[in-house]
Amino acid sequence: MARVLIADDDSDIRDLVAFKLTQSGHEVTVVEDGMAALKAAREQPVDLALLDIRMPGMSGLDVCRELRSAPETATLPVIMITARSQEGDVEVGFAAGADDYIIKPFSPRELSSRVTAVLGRVER
Repeated sequence: MARVLIADDDSDIRDLVAFKLTQSGHEVTVVEDGMAALKAAREQPVDLALLDIRMPGMSGLDVCRELRSAPETATLPVIMITARSQEGDVEVGFAAGADDYIIKPFSPRELSSRVTAVLGRVER
């Protein structure tokens, strides 16, 4: 399966996402802030990044922009995970380069389906 980077400052969300994706056969790397996410994505190849928008230090939006600006990570699929559900928030996420946007609270089944869908689009 895929190697997935999970970045969220909420340990409960990190644990839930990591458990579900591991259960689905993915290998996961878990970090708790944006700077650690950027470092992890640059140091070890991953197939997908799941980024919380609101994290201390560096937001998921900023991480996504940084990933998109570097040639080695420019095509890395990114799914934003956030409690921010206003239409404008979603637009900002896609404008930063996100491939998908999941609004909290979400079902683990929906998360797994979206990860599979985004990875499937990349493999074609």
